[in-house]
Amino acid sequence: MIYITRRETFCAAHRMCRDEWSDEKNLEVFGKCSNPNWHGHNYVLSVTVRGEISEELGFFINLTTLKQIIQEKIIDKVDHRNLNTEVSFMKGKIATTENMAVAFWNELKPAIEKYGAKLHRVRISETENNTIEYYG
Repeated sequence: MIYITRRETFCAAHRMCRDEWSDEKNLEVFGKCSNPNWHGHNYVLSVTVRGEISEELGFFINLTTLKQIIQEKIIDKVDHRNLNTEVSFMKGKIATTENMAVAFWNELKPAIEKYGAKLHRVRISETENNTIEYYG
């Protein structure tokens, strides 16, 4: 079994909050990430896929194909966007990195499996100190 990881970056704004709560309650629970005027991050997304090497091709997924999938399914939709208001697959979710990782998984998995690979991990670094990993 071979594992390949593709790294991409994007910038996005978000606000962690519950709309039915007051700004004070959101601040108490989510801290400065609940800023009513949003805040942003320079995210690092790493997508790891796994598969068996094809004897004919010498790989199990073309890296250009993997790059295109990530670009079309995720980066084009989130880069320089407001995750709360502009990203369809984040609608109705609190814009935490944890929820992003699950949503990204759900967007990527079917597209990657069309090429015979398996999605292994979605990793999102929100800061150099905070990283979320999701394995489905």
